[in-house]
Amino acid sequence: AHQANIRILELVASKLSIPITKFLNNIDHVGNTSAASIPLILSEQQATFKKGDIICLLGFGAGFTWSSILMEWS
Repeated sequence: AHQANIRILELVASKLSIPITKFLNNIDHVGNTSAASIPLILSEQQATFKKGDIICLLGFGAGFTWSSILMEWS
C-alpha cells in the first residue's frame, strides 16, 4: 500500500485482520514517497515474489482519492 507512515499501515492491517508482516514497507529508509511507494517496493521486493503470488496494491491520494488492484505475479 502507499505508505504515508507506518501507523497507517498498522491500522489498516488491524482493521482487516491481516498480519502486518503481509504488508511490504520500506518507509524506514525511503520515507513518504507518495505515489512512488508502490513501484519502489515492487522493485525492491520482486525477487521475493513467486509466479502465481496474489498481490493487492493500494494507493491513496490527496482529497481522499484511492485505487486498488488485485493481481497475480507472473
